[in-house]
Amino acid sequence: MRRQNERLQRTIARPAEVQGIGFLTGATVRLRFLPAPPSTGVAFVRTDLRHRPRISAHVDNVTGTHRRTTLGHPPAQVGLVEHVLAALAGMKIDNCVVELNAPEPPGLDGSATGFVSTLHDAGMVIQPCLQACYTVRETVVVAAGGATLALHPADGDGLTLSYFLDYGPTSPIGRQVWTGALSPGSFTSDLAPCRTFLLLSEAEELQRQGLGKNTTFADLLVFGPTGPIDNRLRFANEPARHKVLDMIGDLALLGADLCGHVVAYRSGHPLNVELIRSLHRRMCVSPFPVRAAA
Repeated sequence: MRRQNERLQRTIARPAEVQGIGFLTGATVRLRFLPAPPSTGVAFVRTDLRHRPRISAHVDNVTGTHRRTTLGHPPAQVGLVEHVLAALAGMKIDNCVVELNAPEPPGLDGSATGFVSTLHDAGMVIQPCLQACYTVRETVVVAAGGATLALHPADGDGLTLSYFLDYGPTSPIGRQVWTGALSPGSFTSDLAPCRTFLLLSEAEELQRQGLGKNTTFADLLVFGPTGPIDNRLRFANEPARHKVLDMIGDLALLGADLCGHVVAYRSGHPLNVELIRSLHRRMCVSPFPVRAAA
């Protein structure tokens, strides 16, 4: 990998809070975003546990990727971190402490809009350290089970993401695609509102496991044979857009910006994390550059 460019780091100007029901636990969850010093990255703090363990949002701390991204080891563990991380990365907030009184963030409506709105209200502060943006010298591809994920070298200074969703001709979720360049504006309008989705059979299985006790079909996108149950799509390709949202959250675990074109076909959290691990091995510097701005 090579360093393509750099920018000044950012944190939030003041603490901000979000409350809601956790999708998995069904508990009322309080999340607080707090400003953080330069070059410290994003870290989750479990305020409900003794000693308030701190879990850095870095690929080295990923311990689970089945249907969600999980950081840390029990009891110092946080799951479903991807929407929070996507909101921070989409808004280009590099340094932030995320306090939680539960093992998951509030689910809200299954999207990142609530987190983005809260961060926007908190305001942004420019910090006197540089955040690096890396690209690859040649295309890096990871693949498994018919799914692929690739990062292509940069033509410019930005990041473009494309997702091709195809669950087959019998799926109630039709084939769809989304592609676009990432910026705080495009993330806020095009990706942040897009919600978690799953099939009715998957939702029923989670309920049998005792998960999602206080979550209804109206709280997120549950697809039955004819489409969403008790809900309506916000975009015709909302599932593909949400896959990109998840991908942005997982890519943030690199701890640095990426330049280039990410192209995904049927991929999810496992391949997202595998790609980041592959990229991290290629990096020759600390994931959190500490060089001060001139």
